[in-house]
Order: sequence, then C-alpha cells, then structure tokens
Amino acid sequence: MLSLRGRPSQKGRTFVVVSCALSTLGLILGTPFILNVLAPDDLDWGRLSNVSQSYGALSVLFSAAALAGVAASLWYQARQTQIAQEAARRDAHRELIVLALGDPSLLPCWEPPHTRMTAIRRKQILFANLIVTNWESDFRLGNLDEAALRDMFDGHFRGEIAREHWVTGGRGWGLSADLSADPMRRQFVEIAGERYALAVADGPPVAAAEYFETAP
Repeated sequence: MLSLRGRPSQKGRTFVVVSCALSTLGLILGTPFILNVLAPDDLDWGRLSNVSQSYGALSVLFSAAALAGVAASLWYQARQTQIAQEAARRDAHRELIVLALGDPSLLPCWEPPHTRMTAIRRKQILFANLIVTNWESDFRLGNLDEAALRDMFDGHFRGEIAREHWVTGGRGWGLSADLSADPMRRQFVEIAGERYALAVADGPPVAAAEYFETAP
C-alpha cells in the first residue's frame, strides 16, 4: 500500500495558493515604490511615462489585430464545419438516389413526378440531378468559377434530359436557394435558370435517342 506521508493536506495547499496570490498582489502594488528606490536620481519620469504610453498604444493595436485574427479563425472554422455538414448530408442524399437507380422498385418511394413518365426516364432525371448537385458543390467550394459554370450549363441544357430535369426540378432548386443563407447557392440557381432560358430560346433540345448512332 502506498504511503500518504509527504502529501500536502487540503489546508496546506490552500495556504500555498493564498500566499502566492498575496505575494503577487503585493509585488504589483509595490512595483512603483521599488522602481522609485532603484531608479537613478536623474531619471526623467515624464519621458519614461511618454514612452510607456506609446508602448501602450502599440499594445492596443496588437491586441486588436490579434482579436481580429481570432475572429477570422473562428469564422473560417465555422464555415468549414458548415461545409462539412452539408457535404455529409449531400453524400447521404446521393446514396439514396444511387440505391434507387440500382433498384427500380425503390423509385416509387420518392415523391411522384409532376408529369407521368417511364421508370427509365425517371432514373435519367435523377441522374441529371446528381450531375447538377455535384456542380453546385464545386461552385460553392470555389472549384468552378462563373464563366466555367455557364459554359457547362450551356452544353448541359442542349440535351433533352437536362431540360426535362430543370422543368420538373428547377422550382425545387429555387425554393431551396431562397431558404438558404448561402448567397453562393442562390447565385448557382440564378445562373442555371439563366442558361436554361437561353437554351430554350435557342431552339429545341437534342433528343436522347439521337445522342448516339445505332450500332451496325
């Protein structure tokens, strides 16, 4: 069994803490008197005071800069946490869509489409939604700029499936963007709607059946 000898009691520890606190307080209060005794007779206290005030002003500036740095760091960490949480939610949503794409019997578990369509067309539209969702993530993370995004949507909306996806799901994207506090999401939806309108004005889409040549 270990011996308890030599271990300070609770009263002893309290005495040590109180003694240290009183010693520190006494040192702070006695510092001016100690400096007055130790300082040379010809010391210009007024000049020393001015110098100390200058250092005090610099200290305020450095403290403000440090506080701004801490605030920026906290904002960045909060932003990264939000992005990570959204990425996790999107991954879960993507996994659900992938399951439905692999098992057509799960398609009726989602909300019904606004217009009647075949199960194959429904799967195609869900896959188009995954493409657009991936672009949105890249845009919000800074991996896609506005020019590149517009160019990608211009090519995307040339297709029949892409336009049908935006007809059936564009309103949902808009509602989600309006409820979001992220301006990047609203900008993404605005760009998508803008390029869709331009594609429609440019003419009919390329039919999915015309994408590829029939094998001989």
